[in-house]
This record gives sequence, structure tokens and C-alpha cells, in this order.
Amino acid sequence: MAFGSTPDWFHISDDESIVWESRPHPVTMGIRLPIGIGVALVGFLVAGWSGTDGIGPLTILGLLLIIVGAVVASVRYLVWTNTRYVITSSELYKKRGIVSRDVTQFRLERVQNTSLRQSGIGRLLGYGDLTVYTAGSGEPELTFERVPKPERASSQLSDQLEHVATDRTAV
Repeated sequence: MAFGSTPDWFHISDDESIVWESRPHPVTMGIRLPIGIGVALVGFLVAGWSGTDGIGPLTILGLLLIIVGAVVASVRYLVWTNTRYVITSSELYKKRGIVSRDVTQFRLERVQNTSLRQSGIGRLLGYGDLTVYTAGSGEPELTFERVPKPERASSQLSDQLEHVATDRTAV
């Protein structure tokens, strides 16, 4: 999604703009993606090696490995590509889902506090969790998990929260 284009899962008003958007860091795909790719490659080798003698049990095993590996890798990739985080000039959005959609939305004026958490590995690889707390709740209301360059996302959110607070006091 490029700035200026509006995805079909949310609508912004004319005076609202997208200030930051991302999907989770690729590490979110986890170990299942390379395992799925590896299983599919082994399947190609087995099917190719045994396929020279016609279709036999090893060829069928190879084809099954290709299918299983491709499905595992594809599912991890689809989950990753179908998770989005968006900060607009007045709202926060988190969208998840491949077949169905789960969209969480909060107006920035409801945000009371935010926190940024990075593990040692997260700092090394450049990802972290950005959590938002709203007024009237001690529990986290929204977490952007494994955000790439989380300091940038946190800074953009803080800037927008300042704008909202300034606009409220100006009224």
C-alpha cells in the first residue's frame, strides 16, 4: 500500500491522511517458511530423481513433499502479507486475516499511553512491539507486534498524539 492509496478495509475522511503504515517484520513468518521451502525442495529432488524410472512410490512421495512444503510456506507468507498496521492523522488500525478480516480501530483521542518493547533479538534484527492503552482500561487495547523499525512507528504515533492534544486544547 502506497501513501495516498486507501485500502479497501478502511475509509479515511478527506481531512485525514495516512502518516505511517507497515506489516510485521519478516521474522514474523518464523521458521515454518524456510522449513516449508526446504521440504518442497527435497520433494523436487526426490520426485526428479525417482521420476526417471516412471511414476512410482518415491515419485508420489516427492510430489506430496512438494505440496506439503508449498502449503506450509504459502500459509506463513499469506498471514504475514495480510497483517497491516496503519496510523492515520486521527486513528490507529490493525488488520489481520486471509479469508476473513479482523480490523481493530481506535481514534487517537482515546489513546492514553503507549509503550515500546524490544527483546535483545528484536533490537539486533530491528523489530519490536508497540502497545497502545486507551482511557478507562489498564489492559493493552492494541499491539502492533514485531513492527520493523519500531522507534520510527513510536515517533510517528507520538507526533500524531501531540497533534490531537494540541487540536483539543485549541478548541
